[in-house]
Amino acid sequence: MSYELSEKFARLRPSAVREILKATSQPGMIAFAGGSPAVEAFPCEEVKTLSNKILSENPVSALVYGVSEGYEPLRVQVREWLKRRDNVGTADDEIIITSGGTQVMDITARILAGEGDTVICEDPSFIGSLNCFRSHGLSLAGVPIDSDGMNIDALEKTIKRCKRAKFIYTIPNFQNPGGTTLSLEKRRRMYDLAKENGLVILEDDPYGNLRVEGESVPSIKSMDTDGIVVYAGSFSKILAPGIRVAYAVVPKKMAGAFTIGKQVSDVHTGVLNQMIVSRWFDEYDVDAHIEDIRKIYRRKLALMCDCLDEYCGGFIEYVRPQGGLFIWAKLPKSVDMTDYVNRLIERKVAVVPGTAFMTDDTKPCSYMRLNYSTPSDEDIVKGVKIMGETAKQFK
Repeated sequence: MSYELSEKFARLRPSAVREILKATSQPGMIAFAGGSPAVEAFPCEEVKTLSNKILSENPVSALVYGVSEGYEPLRVQVREWLKRRDNVGTADDEIIITSGGTQVMDITARILAGEGDTVICEDPSFIGSLNCFRSHGLSLAGVPIDSDGMNIDALEKTIKRCKRAKFIYTIPNFQNPGGTTLSLEKRRRMYDLAKENGLVILEDDPYGNLRVEGESVPSIKSMDTDGIVVYAGSFSKILAPGIRVAYAVVPKKMAGAFTIGKQVSDVHTGVLNQMIVSRWFDEYDVDAHIEDIRKIYRRKLALMCDCLDEYCGGFIEYVRPQGGLFIWAKLPKSVDMTDYVNRLIERKVAVVPGTAFMTDDTKPCSYMRLNYSTPSDEDIVKGVKIMGETAKQFK
């Protein structure tokens, strides 16, 4: 039996990140292509202890169906935690637990936009979200980023040009892949532009807790007095990605539709996993854990930057991020990025070509994304040294 893919799905391409990650399974491959947290940051013993307690004390409560909005104790804990740490969420917002952060993007796109509508986003941006929007038949209007985030002048022009725009998608903290942080002035201006033009802002903040340098910048959601910002957060980067527990802070006027939209994807997020996160809040110092993992990323980021300066200086340019997991590295325009990436893979160093993150991935791109959280310190040094040696072939 033969079959045909739907027109919307047929337009999608495999994630370049996932395709390159297949190469990382080769023995000896140094993986700068991943996006996972450092394994040494996982609180493995804590999760084991909490799981055993939950399944010993009342296993049925963890194994039955749950409500779509999420495990209520966890919803309360997330609300209190976000308010205390970041002043996110008011009485006019609802906390809804999701199965990973990308589900927030999927639901928001489903309930706010129809096929042929436009989402305005940073260019480059996270490939998972871009493909999510494409899968709904949405057009992508990319806005270039500066060293301090999305270019707001370009954003204003894009809004005027895109008559069917429904929302703005932004990763304001340590952007994936660009590593940039949206300045406070730009956050305020973005909010004002959205308000003036009847747009929602989808603020995706999976990396905000991974700041290792500089001062924290207030979230756009903390400025939201009009109920136009959906805020997405996740426990993947501070607890463990395999838990698949994330959350959305949704204006109450949108929460009913958001819940129905979630039910289209799944009945509920796994109850056991939600209970593990809830007990984690109850029995451990989450903020202290975050400070501990920041030390890990501070060291690994400094190591990779030092190695890039030593082995790739004069060839690779980059803006040092203040946190997150990625460095957005620029090659000379004279260098064929795909050729360089392929030569690295031949020498067992995997990076992600920048084209994967562009709203139009058919255009030339001189960038590649480097991840410093996944590889060991030894592999960071070895891998960047190979990058420098390979660069000499292009001079």
